[in-house]
Amino acid sequence: MEKNKTGNYRWVICALLFLATTINYIDRQVIGLLKPHLEKEFSWTEVDYGRIVMTFALCYAVGYVVFGNLIDKIGTKIGYGVAVLLWSVAAVLHAVVRTTIGFGWVRGLLGLSEAGNFPAAVKTVTEWFPAKERALATGIFNSGTSIGAVVAPLLVPWVLGAYGWQEAFVITGAMGFVWLIFWWALYEKPSRHKKVTVEEYRYIHQDSAVTASASESIGWMRLLGMPQTWVFIVGKVFTDPIWWFFLFWLPSYFASAFQLDLTKPSLHLAIIYSATTIGSVGGGYFSSYLIKRGWTAVNARRLALSIVSVAVVPIIFARYATNIWVVVGIISLVAAAHQAWSTNIFTIVSDLVPKRSVSTVVGIGGMSGSLGATFFPLFVGWLLEHYKQLGDISAGYNILFVICGCAYFFAWIIIEILVRSIKSKARND
Repeated sequence: MEKNKTGNYRWVICALLFLATTINYIDRQVIGLLKPHLEKEFSWTEVDYGRIVMTFALCYAVGYVVFGNLIDKIGTKIGYGVAVLLWSVAAVLHAVVRTTIGFGWVRGLLGLSEAGNFPAAVKTVTEWFPAKERALATGIFNSGTSIGAVVAPLLVPWVLGAYGWQEAFVITGAMGFVWLIFWWALYEKPSRHKKVTVEEYRYIHQDSAVTASASESIGWMRLLGMPQTWVFIVGKVFTDPIWWFFLFWLPSYFASAFQLDLTKPSLHLAIIYSATTIGSVGGGYFSSYLIKRGWTAVNARRLALSIVSVAVVPIIFARYATNIWVVVGIISLVAAAHQAWSTNIFTIVSDLVPKRSVSTVVGIGGMSGSLGATFFPLFVGWLLEHYKQLGDISAGYNILFVICGCAYFFAWIIIEILVRSIKSKARND
């Protein structure tokens, strides 16, 4: 973080965003870690589980639009608070359902409300940080997805073994209620916050003059006609399904391919998700460093995206690895690359669109990515069930790894085309 004589309350806000994102990902990942146990408890097939994940993804897509628009209208304090309250209630409700359909309903509510996290967090970063610090701040809060994914494989199996699967949902879901107390006590916009000094307020808004349209509100149809919006949409549509595959099927993959015991804390999964923290913060630091060295914000994000799109490709070769630690190393690299991608694709929104439309654009792009993630689990479930019946489920995972290895590179190519069209239009204007 850059040294300056201003206050540093903005980093307190960043810490709150990090904690909320961590809780968000703990809550959503519990079901993936309990999957082998719940399959026996409720006689689920891979297709049943795929439908449950699809329900979460579909409602998550709707939630992105609902909360993206809502937060731009009512502000981050209330909007974020409502989202966390609802998803915490939904997480706890998993403990009381007793049917597959019941799981579908509560997963839907969880998906709808958890979608509010990123529109609120990205908008908060846009309001609290100057352009040169946004990617780092985004990387820090986005690393909560990694920490949540690390904590869950360590916490959930322990709770499962000591108490039961219902308690795993209750204990993790209750974390959100604790966070709400701190959010309501500590958060306010910079212009109204008593802890923000005049110097820090000026530091936060040092580039406001550059963004002349910062106060301009843009309608949906106009936003959809802008290539700036499609940069984010493409970045999410191609990659969100991949990340959700890692979250919801990775534990099951290691259990089937390497007989990993998911009733015990998993060092292998903890290492993979720890690596994503490095990717998230490192990806944000890298583009912020380039900006401080004189690069434009957009070009700094573009270079970061190009590097991580190549770093994902090695997952294609995981099929040839027979040692579990080799696979852990490959997937750790890929998962870290995804988080570096995520950090920069979220941050580029604030570089390209007015502040008052940031949450809406994040909602549109997030909805688009979640729609892709809605149908991808159906394909994953069908593919794995097909190869399971053939007695070779690893072959199904190998096909999925090839898809993962290509998705980011294709997305980067399209983003480059869109950004060049934006620059060409700017020159002509």
